[in-house]
Amino acid sequence: MSMAGNLRKVTSLGTVGGLRRVARLARRRPRVDLSHPARSPLGSSVVNCVTYREGVRTPAGGDLVDTVERMRKNREGFVWLGLHEPTEREFAGIADLFDLHPLAVEDAVEAHQRPKVERYGETLFAVFKTVCYVEHEELTATSEVVNTGEIMVFVGRDFVITVRHGRHGSLGPLREELESAPEQLAKGPAAVLHAIADHVVDDYLNVTDSVQADIDLVEMAVFADGARVDAGRIYQLKRELLELKRAVVPLGRPLEELSTRPVRVVDPEIQAYFRDVSDHLLRAKEQIAAFDELLNSILQAHLAQVTVAQNEDMRKITAWAAIIAVPTMVCGVYGMNFDHMPELHWKYGYGMVIGVISVACLTLYRAFRRTGWL
Repeated sequence: MSMAGNLRKVTSLGTVGGLRRVARLARRRPRVDLSHPARSPLGSSVVNCVTYREGVRTPAGGDLVDTVERMRKNREGFVWLGLHEPTEREFAGIADLFDLHPLAVEDAVEAHQRPKVERYGETLFAVFKTVCYVEHEELTATSEVVNTGEIMVFVGRDFVITVRHGRHGSLGPLREELESAPEQLAKGPAAVLHAIADHVVDDYLNVTDSVQADIDLVEMAVFADGARVDAGRIYQLKRELLELKRAVVPLGRPLEELSTRPVRVVDPEIQAYFRDVSDHLLRAKEQIAAFDELLNSILQAHLAQVTVAQNEDMRKITAWAAIIAVPTMVCGVYGMNFDHMPELHWKYGYGMVIGVISVACLTLYRAFRRTGWL
């Protein structure tokens, strides 16, 4: 059994003492590569567990406790443990082994946290909100545009533990990319933390580009001649943009702390890389703010168009009502039952009344046409 296989036993036993009892099972099964979620065992929260020495992936051997103790004794290398939505019971043994703070463990298990960076003794705990763009054939008032998840990262001197929540944001490709650049991975766990932060922020930029395409389509529809746009589509975009904003904006302060303040587990050389990530995040924040203003303008323009259309309809109704009022008034006068109305017995009375009504209605119609009411 590989180290990852031992770790799955750890999550079921829930104590560090149980770690050593699974060492006897270490070689009963072939090693399974878990670097991608598609290769993860069904029902296991452990995605992967790999050790690195001088930036190079080392073969798994023995159980996790022996590996960690050996690394700490020799002061070389680190272990990268990845989990997906573990339960409290599954995470208990890992928390004991790496001496993780109970508050950070609770946040990692429960999820639904704001982006943040916290220090617990020798351990750094970071929370990142992940986002992905939901493809759709046509934007409607109920379309999901942005989907969010979370990645929690525990960083110590000789370990990195990533806890992922949500169906997207796999770190398998990122792990493979880092393994192809051992000189960066050799800088230790902080290099993994930077790579995760950079990966998350890059996803922010990709999602904002996709959202911009949706906004452009709505904008063109609003200003197209004779187009009828459902205001619900604009509101839905604003709601999805708000969800994206909640993921992106709070990350600014944690990245600033990582790039400017001394952190024990983050080498000063790595802090320069965090400044670059912070610049990318600033770009994403500026794009989101611009999108928000643009959607407000589009919504106001749409409401103004609706108001103008309603005014045009009211003018047409008023014009036709004025035209109809002429025959209504004339017919109302001659419909009164007075005995002495000379025109009632006049030979040309009917023709004169019809002529007066026709001329009056035609005059009003032409007048309203000239003023644009009809």
